Amino acid sequence: MKVILFGATGMIGQGVLNECLRDARVEQVLAVGLSSLGIENPQLRELVQPDPTDLSAIAGELPEFDACFFCLGVSSVGMKEEDYRRITYDLALRVGRTLAAANPKLTFIYVSGQGTDSTEQGRSMWGRVKGKTENDLLALPFQAYMFRPGFVQPMDGVVSKTRLYRAAYAITGPLIPLFKRLAPNAVNDNREIGRAMIAVAANGSETRVLTPREINARAQGPVSR
Repeated sequence: MKVILFGATGMIGQGVLNECLRDARVEQVLAVGLSSLGIENPQLRELVQPDPTDLSAIAGELPEFDACFFCLGVSSVGMKEEDYRRITYDLALRVGRTLAAANPKLTFIYVSGQGTDSTEQGRSMWGRVKGKTENDLLALPFQAYMFRPGFVQPMDGVVSKTRLYRAAYAITGPLIPLFKRLAPNAVNDNREIGRAMIAVAANGSETRVLTPREINARAQGPVSR
């Protein structure tokens, strides 16, 4: 399959990229972002530009892609709702609408999170914005799936770009293996998220909104190398 990946420099996106490059089912990954990844791999292409949502440079190629893995996002800490919505909702929907119009057969997988509010009415600002984003992506004319991971464990030396998250991982890191044994369905690592995305893109899923348990279950399938 051919995959478009947004957010490849983030903690989850790096894990997804690594799994795509390991999996023989993925013929090509097009990483779209603001800066180059600095990786040499025959499976990897890059589209580096100031506006990652502008896909006009590859408009003629969009029908050739099988899936889009949208891992782009920011922490809501310290942000006003309108700013968080502009980065979270507006970017995802701009990409989603472009891809749905060009390629309705495409599978679009969006990384959301536990606590996302599908009613769009809750007290959590980020939950409302994520819920609105999920709902509007699911309404577009392509096959969309929402991934709601739990506590995400970085693997393969990946480090979060968010200072608060880095501090949290430094404190909780030694406890993650124990936490995962005690509550295996509350933790996902970024490898599992990548494997689950590839599995859903290849085989689909009866569930359109996947919980941490369901993400882990999809990740357990065989990896073709």
